[in-house]
Amino acid sequence: MKGPTQDPGGPARPVRLGPRSVAALVLISLVGVVAFGWPLLADSAAGLAHSKDAPWLFAALLPLLVAVVVATISDSGLDAKAVAMLGVLAAVGAALRPLGAGTAGLEPMFFLMVLSGRVLGPGFGFVLGSVTIFASALLTGGVGPWMPFQMLAMGWFTMGAGLLPGWERLRGRTEVAMLALYGAAAAFFYGTVMNLQGWTYLGGLSTGVSFVPGDPVHENLVRFLAYCLATSVGWDLGRAVLTVVLTLTAGPALLKALRRATRRAAFEAPVAFEDTARLSGKPTTPPRP
Repeated sequence: MKGPTQDPGGPARPVRLGPRSVAALVLISLVGVVAFGWPLLADSAAGLAHSKDAPWLFAALLPLLVAVVVATISDSGLDAKAVAMLGVLAAVGAALRPLGAGTAGLEPMFFLMVLSGRVLGPGFGFVLGSVTIFASALLTGGVGPWMPFQMLAMGWFTMGAGLLPGWERLRGRTEVAMLALYGAAAAFFYGTVMNLQGWTYLGGLSTGVSFVPGDPVHENLVRFLAYCLATSVGWDLGRAVLTVVLTLTAGPALLKALRRATRRAAFEAPVAFEDTARLSGKPTTPPRP
């Protein structure tokens, strides 16, 4: 008689992506790209305010997030402990977000998302980023037409950390440095993507950085680049610097804690089979001839 035992000493492997998980992430990412970018292709007669499409995007986003969770659990064989850990990390991230209150872009939750995405993997990382924004919006009263777009952008931000290479061989300072560099670059990416959501509100203004509905895409993109440089580089820089500092200082200890917690929650726990009769000390019965 044999029974399964878990090896607590093995490396904590990020939650792998199966075919259903990949399909769900691709679908939700396509929806996000369309939601952010459709004003660039619309004519001047279209209603371009994202406040009009935000409720529809939010209504589509929630079932798609559930689909990612279900697909990841189905592909990986995880149990309720994985979902519980998602809830705990989302609650911690939501509590961290108001600490900086967005002052000069100082948002400490970003470094937690980087480390959590690295440990949990891209599928659960995407869900964690989105749910954290949703929870923090409810906590701080930041519910508005921007919220579903923030959920998508933070989902991509956290998913990217889970897609970084070397989860098995990279450890120590090299891994932390890689995560810090990713956090800095992704902090600018997050700010740029969110600028694309708010920039379309500026249509019709006479400035050289405003959105002009119906203009060629490349001309509007040039104005968008000028808009980002003029309005948000300072905020994105503050977010990137804080993410790098927190990742380099608190990252090693937090990575160990997260990996220990995921190992105990049976994330990709390797299974070995041992003779239970031998372990209990009982004599085994020899096979009959």
